[in-house]
Amino acid sequence: MTEAITYAYAVARDADGSLEEVLPGLPGVGDASVHLVRVEPDDDVVVAVSAVPEQDFQEAALRAHLEDLDWLESVARAHNHVIDALAAHTTVLPLRLATVYLDDERVRLMLQTRREAFAGRLTALAAQVEWGVKIYVEAPERAASPADLPAEAGLSPGRAYLSHRRAQRHAREDVYRGASQAAERIESAARVHAVDRVQHRPQQGELAGGPGENVINDAYLVPLQHAQSFRADVLQAGEGFPGVRVEVTGPWAPYSFATPADVESMKRVVP
Repeated sequence: MTEAITYAYAVARDADGSLEEVLPGLPGVGDASVHLVRVEPDDDVVVAVSAVPEQDFQEAALRAHLEDLDWLESVARAHNHVIDALAAHTTVLPLRLATVYLDDERVRLMLQTRREAFAGRLTALAAQVEWGVKIYVEAPERAASPADLPAEAGLSPGRAYLSHRRAQRHAREDVYRGASQAAERIESAARVHAVDRVQHRPQQGELAGGPGENVINDAYLVPLQHAQSFRADVLQAGEGFPGVRVEVTGPWAPYSFATPADVESMKRVVP
C-alpha cells in the first residue's frame, strides 16, 4: 500500500465556517479530496490540504517530476484550481507548488507556530487581487546573408550588408528604447491603483508565454474596486510603441504577496 503525506495549497481565512461548503467535490492533486486543517475547532485561520502519494514527493522523485512537464502541469493546474476555488469565497495566501508535510499534524504545528503572522497577512490582503504585467520586445530579425539582400544603388554587396545591419541595429535600439518608455508610463499608471508591486525575473523559453523577449515581469496588488480600471489604464499606457507588446493577466489570488515578511519561506518538504 502506498503511504500518503499531506500536500498544502494555501492558508485561508474561514471566519464563518463556510469554506467547508466549498470543499465537497473540489479535486486536489491526483483528484484527492481537499480538507481543512485548524489549530482549534473554531479557529478562523486554516490550511487547505489533501493527501498525496509519498513516493511522488520524496526529494529525489520530486526533482525528477519537476523535469516532467506533463506531470508538472497536472500538479500546477490542480494546485491553482484549489486556490482559485477558495479565493472566490475568502482571502487566501497561496503556498508554493509542491509544499508537502509528513501528515496533517505537522501542518497543524506549522500553523500554530505561524498563525499570528498569517492572520496579519490575511487581514492586509483582504479584498485585494494580483494583476500580472509583462512587457515583450519583438525586435527586428537578424540580418540575412549578403547574397540574400536586395542590391542597393551604388553599393557593393558587402557595403549593402553593413548598411542593412546598421539600420537593423538602430531599429532594435529604437524598440528597446520604446519598451523602456512604455515601462515608465505603465508604472506611473499602475501606481494610481496599486498598493504594492513585486518585480519578478523576466521569463525565458516556454515560460515566456508568447513571441518576443520578456523584459518586464511585474505583479501588482490592487484593491478589488480598482481592478478593472487598473487593467484598462495599464493597457492604454502601453499603446503606441512599435515592437512592444504589453500583456496584463489576472485578477489572481495574491500569489506574489502571500508570504509575510517576518516568516521564512515555506519549505517544500518538512521532515
